[in-house]
Amino acid sequence: MASQSFNLDTDIPDLAGKVIFVTGGTAGLGAATVQNLARHNPAHIYLSGRNAASAESVIKQIQEAGSSAKLTFVKCDLASLSSVKAAADNILAKESRLDILICNAGIMATPPGMTADGYEVQFGTNHLGHALLIHKFLPLLMGVNSDGSAEERSAGRLVILSSDGYRLHPRAGINFDTLKTTQDCGFGSSWIRYGQSKLANILYARELARRYPSLMAVSIHPGVIGTGLVDSLSWAKRTFVYATTVGTMVSLEEGVKNSLWAATVDQKALVSGAFYKPVGHLWEKLGATALDDALSGKLWDWTEEALSDFL
Repeated sequence: MASQSFNLDTDIPDLAGKVIFVTGGTAGLGAATVQNLARHNPAHIYLSGRNAASAESVIKQIQEAGSSAKLTFVKCDLASLSSVKAAADNILAKESRLDILICNAGIMATPPGMTADGYEVQFGTNHLGHALLIHKFLPLLMGVNSDGSAEERSAGRLVILSSDGYRLHPRAGINFDTLKTTQDCGFGSSWIRYGQSKLANILYARELARRYPSLMAVSIHPGVIGTGLVDSLSWAKRTFVYATTVGTMVSLEEGVKNSLWAATVDQKALVSGAFYKPVGHLWEKLGATALDDALSGKLWDWTEEALSDFL
């Protein structure tokens, strides 16, 4: 499958009645995602993040551009499972459906650190926080009411932003035994930890697709985009990014297309559990580790145990 052309104005369908949740929707790629979705008549977009002021700015820009979509900021720190649980419970108390969940937020090549719950910070933010949100939202995505009855509609769609950087993962794929440490092993380890978390995104989408056949769950690479994610890196890490992506770095307008394609294209065009490169390119050359069913099952079980107190 070759890359596809995708026009942000004409190729996103009418989203009338759709309820959408976008993590990290207050800046960068997430804000661009929300802005483009809002131009196509959704019923409600929830944008989560940590910065209420940034969210207000995004919402104001969208409203001034003429969109009548309902927009709501949801405070959510993915590095705190209590924060994620509170955010999800807030939505569950208000909504009876969720049509599109875009797990967009993430951090990259950060210094050694840990989440509020004691997990390596990139893994905890990029995978574990999103995993809790996904679990909490599964009933809405699957069209199940709080009383257990099913809605007369198709299941929703889940788009998890991974990265081609998953290839930087450690030899074992995921070092489960040390996820409750900073996993600081010296020079270059910030990229290894990043690759590990992005590998987890791919594996988790595949496992969700296997366990919930009616749910459309995909992971995507948005491309290498000149956003705050890169700008916030140290000069050495920025140099590494630029040196390894010469001629391939894209604008924000281009970078947002793969997310929006995956979130809105006709479901018949998607393969659940697959990984897509820009734009709409089904990537069939994933490494063996990213296709390891035993590893994805182990990740699922580890994640279930880690989240057990918050579900």
